[in-house]
Amino acid sequence: MNDIFIDVDYSQIYKHDQKIGGDVFLLSRNPDNNQIVCTLSDGLGSGVKANVLASLTAHMAHKLSFSPINLTHSAKIIMNTLPVCKERKISYSTFTIADIRFPSRDDIEVQLVEYDNPQALHFAGAEPLEWSRNLIDLQREGAFKKEILSQSQFRLAVGDRLVMFTDGVTQSGLGRSLPLGWRLDGARRFIKGQIEANANVSSRDLSRAIVRKAYALDGLVSQDDITCVVVYVRRPRRAVIVTGPPFTQEKDEVLGEKLKAFEGRKIISGGTTAQIVSRLFGKRIKVDMHSWSPDVPPCSTMDGVDLVTEGMLTLSKVATVLEKKIPTSELPDDAVRRFVDILLDSDQVHFIVGTKINEAHQDPSIPVEIGIRRTIIGRIRTALEQNYLKETSLEYL
Repeated sequence: MNDIFIDVDYSQIYKHDQKIGGDVFLLSRNPDNNQIVCTLSDGLGSGVKANVLASLTAHMAHKLSFSPINLTHSAKIIMNTLPVCKERKISYSTFTIADIRFPSRDDIEVQLVEYDNPQALHFAGAEPLEWSRNLIDLQREGAFKKEILSQSQFRLAVGDRLVMFTDGVTQSGLGRSLPLGWRLDGARRFIKGQIEANANVSSRDLSRAIVRKAYALDGLVSQDDITCVVVYVRRPRRAVIVTGPPFTQEKDEVLGEKLKAFEGRKIISGGTTAQIVSRLFGKRIKVDMHSWSPDVPPCSTMDGVDLVTEGMLTLSKVATVLEKKIPTSELPDDAVRRFVDILLDSDQVHFIVGTKINEAHQDPSIPVEIGIRRTIIGRIRTALEQNYLKETSLEYL
């Protein structure tokens, strides 16, 4: 696994009384050439119409970013494809595209194209950085105002952040708590303060903090869709998930050594597996009834292990949460939520899967969706890699 991780996450609150957002964010990774593309688009208006316009723009930008076409040329193609609103004489959608390429830890290059979204912010630690932008006048027929495309290129180092957002952030509080809105300077000062308070704040937590602050400035009645994206270059945070007893009892010691040597957060999933580790480490297992819920058995605690859960049922529900991208804030404080929280707070997740057959799982009365352990682990890995761009690895014992 790589010794750097590019942590990308976003947070969003819809405009008040809307069931669908007019801001769309797309994120993809091309592992063949170490490329990540982030696309943030804001459709004209709100609701379904804005979502359709933003989705069209974002998907076009995303596809073109992975093509051989120059990113600035791609942006011009998008602008020439999108019509101008006949009533307002402005573009149907704004966008920000960040094409990040990282052949090595010391060579992380960003190509950034911005059209009518608030300017992105670059931080080295807590310090905001300025950089030059090339401005391109598009001169489209029928447009009410000058349409300026901004193109820039810069490098990211370990500890740097790139923050992108829609105008729901910078215009929050407009006419309410702030006569002119939060504006870019207000957002910049807030982000600086958040990083100073917690230098290792994750992209997920920082984007949430920014969106919650904008929502508060709107008096908890959002006047527009509020979306923030954070890109953070850092050392990887690692987690290991151990599930299932090894194929033979002789390999129990190998399992114990691997778990003891691992540097990072540790999860044991499965009662038999937990008993093996408890015996090897001489540690007691205690049930934590504070994590009780009607859907899954409660967690347990063990010194030296971050989380101990039941096996197949919990793993199956974790896979479903990750596949559906259900926010953990919507989950009860049970084993599934705690499991998912650790996975999402980690960048590299290693699975150690025992291959001994558990006769209990051959019972035909057990629901079909539980499946076999390997299938469920495969689902979790796929969801982590595709939905959250985590790096995963797997070994069998």
